Amino acid sequence: MSEGNRILVIDDHPLFRKGVLQLIEMAPHLQIIGEAANGEQGVALAKSLDPDLVLLDLHMTGLSGIETLRLIREAGLECRVVILTVSDNAEDLVAAIRAGADGYLLKDMEPEDLLAAIDEALNGRTVIGERLNGLLARAIREEAAVKQRDSASLTEREKEILSGLAQGLSNKLIARELDITDATVKVHVKNLLKKLGFRSRLEAAVWAVGRGKAQAD
Repeated sequence: MSEGNRILVIDDHPLFRKGVLQLIEMAPHLQIIGEAANGEQGVALAKSLDPDLVLLDLHMTGLSGIETLRLIREAGLECRVVILTVSDNAEDLVAAIRAGADGYLLKDMEPEDLLAAIDEALNGRTVIGERLNGLLARAIREEAAVKQRDSASLTEREKEILSGLAQGLSNKLIARELDITDATVKVHVKNLLKKLGFRSRLEAAVWAVGRGKAQAD
């Protein structure tokens, strides 16, 4: 089995969870290492199994998807976490991104599209359902207009890293592109988020993409 493709599925709907497991098992390069029916069990499994990717339902009984995500992040796990949900609500989407999600996908997507998104996420890229991009961009654009964000305060290196974020690259991929360490990228990301007033890298990425399009127009 390939390294770097170990997946944990956390979802409290048994039929859907089993369907996702069966779909992933059809891809020979992917490996299911665990499944959980609730957030508490999911966090425990994530800590013990250290997966590369967690597919996480948003609205679950008991511990919610957002709370589960926060606990996974607080545990210091390096795994990618992608929300897989029925909710196309802008507030849910923004809340997930701010809690540290690496992606947000809808459960009604085509099976082949889900597998493609899983591959993208495992390769260090951010994955957002196609019809959700507009929702996220609009929410962040409206907030940015109120706060009047500007990249002028960023250093040249921070601007380079912001460009990497806008391309959906992970810290590891940005470090490789710029020939610096992952730790250095993390420091720069933290600094640029603070300067721009964002709580997550994806918010900064969406803002940077929108700003680039506006300037091009």
